[in-house]
Amino acid sequence: MQKDMQKKKKKPSPKLMTVIATTQVTPNMQRITLQGEALAKFPQDCEGSYIKLIFNAEGSTDIDLATMGEGQRPSMRTYTIRSISHEKQTIDVDFVRHITHDLQCGFAGRWAANAQVGDKIYIAGPGAIQDINTDVDWFFMAADMTALPALSAKARLLPDNAKGYAVIKVLEQVDVQELNVPDNLEVIWITDQSLEEKVRELAWLQGEVFVWVACEFDSMRALRTYFRNEKDVDRENIYISSYWKNGVTEDGHKAVKQQDAQDYQQ
Repeated sequence: MQKDMQKKKKKPSPKLMTVIATTQVTPNMQRITLQGEALAKFPQDCEGSYIKLIFNAEGSTDIDLATMGEGQRPSMRTYTIRSISHEKQTIDVDFVRHITHDLQCGFAGRWAANAQVGDKIYIAGPGAIQDINTDVDWFFMAADMTALPALSAKARLLPDNAKGYAVIKVLEQVDVQELNVPDNLEVIWITDQSLEEKVRELAWLQGEVFVWVACEFDSMRALRTYFRNEKDVDRENIYISSYWKNGVTEDGHKAVKQQDAQDYQQ
């Protein structure tokens, strides 16, 4: 076997970022603006892609990756690039300001709530994400607050004549935000209903649809059943993902998500 085939693909090195702004967008959403020279080399189309925020085992960003011993691994939390400026070398990252008593679940949320201008944090990424097929008749988007940054980034990429729905579940009515979406994409904000309940209420439009869904794990599975099994949407016209699972850490969610993907493919 050739030597180049034996080599493992080297992962990109973590990148050190500096907090240059922190803004409470709504009572339950905090926006952190990070700046770093490495961002100038991020892909042009990376809005809506994910990054990993890197913490130590105690949830602090005070971490020296170069001195970590063999077998030691940092804790990572996954977030979405809401927007990027290659010229300014900045990204905006939005965080849901939920209170948790679980240390593992609360790393990123607590960091964002207390972040100050000048604070440092390592990030990894960006990761790839499935493109939206825009050669369809209409679109059906659904998200909870954790996926609102990703939905807003993807909605900006839709054609100006795009039509359909964007159903978004927020914690409170005060969490409703202005979104830049095509005029004929109806944005529907909900607080008391589940995503599945609201999605099922909406009239199914004519023609080929592309479905984009990101939310909590159990909600994702319910919506997957609706779109795939009941509405028979083709696999190539669906992006559906869980961003978290109620009651478990990110590592626990990752394991559940992997098992679900294996079961779903069978």
